[in-house]
Amino acid sequence: MTYGDIYSTEGVQSITDRINKLTATTTAQWGKMNVAQMLAHLNVAYEMDHDDIHPRPNAIARFMLKAFVKGAVCGPKPYAKSTRTAPQFVISDTRDFNVEKGRLLAYIERTAAAGRAGYEGKENQSFGKLTADEWNTMYAKHLDHHLQQFGV
Repeated sequence: MTYGDIYSTEGVQSITDRINKLTATTTAQWGKMNVAQMLAHLNVAYEMDHDDIHPRPNAIARFMLKAFVKGAVCGPKPYAKSTRTAPQFVISDTRDFNVEKGRLLAYIERTAAAGRAGYEGKENQSFGKLTADEWNTMYAKHLDHHLQQFGV
């Protein structure tokens, strides 16, 4: 399966339009998160990329992630519903919908501004160097999965 282009104006607009259909009361079709938690969950990947505020896995963990998880995260196969998530992505506290939505939209714009060239060969803290296409698939697939989860 192919996903939208997170680097293009059209791809960003498509994702933004879907995010803007969410409201603070939009309910999930599956899973445990509410909509604000889902937005915060999506922000974690961008925090790891742009803000580097999460601890990096040690060398052994990175080897295991690269060997056994990278293909599922960066590959074309869609995520199954209610797939388990890594501990740093679990959001169980109360979050503000508008704050998390604003943060996510800003991260999406920041990623698009860096463009394909900014992501080609860029280091991912869990998987090592990724191609721009792998970054695109990782971000676009994750966004699509959770936007579908909330019916948009």
